[in-house]
Amino acid sequence: MKSNEERGNGRDGERGGAVPRPAGLRPPLPRQVELHGPLGDALAANLRGRLSRFIVDETSPAIALFAPERVRGNHEGDWYGEHAGKWLYAAAKAAARSGDAALAASVRRVADYLVSRQDEDGYLGNYAPERRFMRKQPPKPVSWNGEPALRTWDVWTHSYLVLGLLEAHRHIPEPRYLQAARRIGDLCLRTLDGGIAITELGNHFGMSATVLMEPAVELYFATGERRYLDLAERVLAQADAEPQLALLRRALAGADASEIATGKAYQLIWNLVGVLKLHRATGKPEYREAVERLWGNIREHHLSLGGGPWGGVAHRSREVFNAPGAFVPQGYIETCSVLAWLQLNRELLALTGHARYAEEIERTAYNDLIGAQAPDGEDWCYYSYANGKRVHTTYWRCCKSSGAMALEELPGVAYAADEAGVRVHLYGPGTAQLETAQAGAVELRQRTRYPFDGAVRIEVAPARPARFVVALRLPAWAEGFQPRVNGTPVPAEAGDDGYLRVAREWRAGDAIEFDLPLRPRLHRRTHRNVQESRAPDGAPVAQEVLRYDYAAISRGALVYAVGGLIDGYKTEETVKLPQAPCEAWIEPLADAGEGADLLLHAEGRPPLRLQPYYRAGGRAHGAWRFVWLPLPPEDAR
Repeated sequence: MKSNEERGNGRDGERGGAVPRPAGLRPPLPRQVELHGPLGDALAANLRGRLSRFIVDETSPAIALFAPERVRGNHEGDWYGEHAGKWLYAAAKAAARSGDAALAASVRRVADYLVSRQDEDGYLGNYAPERRFMRKQPPKPVSWNGEPALRTWDVWTHSYLVLGLLEAHRHIPEPRYLQAARRIGDLCLRTLDGGIAITELGNHFGMSATVLMEPAVELYFATGERRYLDLAERVLAQADAEPQLALLRRALAGADASEIATGKAYQLIWNLVGVLKLHRATGKPEYREAVERLWGNIREHHLSLGGGPWGGVAHRSREVFNAPGAFVPQGYIETCSVLAWLQLNRELLALTGHARYAEEIERTAYNDLIGAQAPDGEDWCYYSYANGKRVHTTYWRCCKSSGAMALEELPGVAYAADEAGVRVHLYGPGTAQLETAQAGAVELRQRTRYPFDGAVRIEVAPARPARFVVALRLPAWAEGFQPRVNGTPVPAEAGDDGYLRVAREWRAGDAIEFDLPLRPRLHRRTHRNVQESRAPDGAPVAQEVLRYDYAAISRGALVYAVGGLIDGYKTEETVKLPQAPCEAWIEPLADAGEGADLLLHAEGRPPLRLQPYYRAGGRAHGAWRFVWLPLPPEDAR
């Protein structure tokens, strides 16, 4: 039986005419990509761990929440119902990618059960009747971190259920899955028509309900029915009208991400995914501009070295962005926020085709994403830290399902086809099958030890000889490389979109080879405080009253860390770095099993062994990792 993708349905719209889609890039189907190396290992662990064990059928605890007797007694404002939609989304992708029949059967059984539990009015949550989002609630007192004292995640849960049901429908052509998702959308429409504002239905000044934008637009893409697009735009309008949120206005005015609502990273970034999809659907330029402004702000001020959104130090919540310029090595990196950031870059890459977004996906994937996953594929860190102890979170926590979702996004963004030919977005061993107008199916096979080694060989096998382009992402940290085809240097055109293009007639047996320069790079950050005022004559006064300087090392896509306590008992070690370029005192070790470790030769102490952050400390619960090493005060001078 053909999937919706093969039938040309799903996201192209079942009726209502053509639905606007991103121009240019055509991602492969899940089954057309195989990733190996660290990312492939993480995907394999995800399938045999979280996706195959957490939920199996309707008796699994995360699905049993939807049983009638459990629903009637649920008066708490919990988020636990989100796991059902998250799992459906990730498991449907993984089953399609892997061909795992048992997982596919579980997806079908769970989706069928959830559809059977849907009420006549379309409600499919797990809240008791008096707590449901369709009932207007009295105003809630605001708590210490900006969310109401009586929390509500009902619309949030339904948003994930819509996405999960649509993803199941995309791979399993059962009309009832799409119909159930539509009925949720229709219920949300009726609720807003009845005078309840979307911002009344979520925490963080409404942000955990305004995420409904993305599933509403996805319903429009799946059906072509205008009312779902109207729903998404109404949600955005109400989000913008809420004074504490003012999402669109603040973004267009250049606000920092920490200044929007509570600055909650996960919710804010998911809202941006919805706004960008609204741009795809409507073409309104202000939507794209708002997202790109905030993307640049987050990229510049609010990411860890490993690519994850971070903050929450000396702040109102662990999961909010700090003020711009704030830096503390013990900052929180929430795995849910990593998922949202990866998805936002996925959408921007699809829309613009620019390499900067693929680079952010690769940086995040190789560091903070797989650095939060345990080798068993079941355990995850809720919070990771550049400097801190690895802690695998408890059974019900949201980040375990978010990490599983994030991993399943990677095969779909690693490669793409476009009008000119094919593109390689992510480097690493694996294969892809891409459809082109010029040559039919084109198989790409990467043979490489990247990210541990910079030598990359990509074998190109078109179904028929043809002239087309193979576009290679130019990493920002690579000073350039010379591609060779079948051993001979060839001309290549570097575009302003960050790709190097090799255009020629390709035949089966051709191969591109190049060497990415994996030189160690030194990064410096400062934890500082400057007291600012004005003198009596009006002159500005700025006095630095606190300063701690730090250094970190990366090499290619990988961030490095000291794994374990330093010297067996320290959580910090001030290092005096030589004045020479870092290549003179960073020594790559020839072979360290899974990937090359480094030795850092600081002055006045034995060498420090550095490992890729994701596996530093053996990926064990309770292991310590230290990316940022304190510098002595004289280095600051």
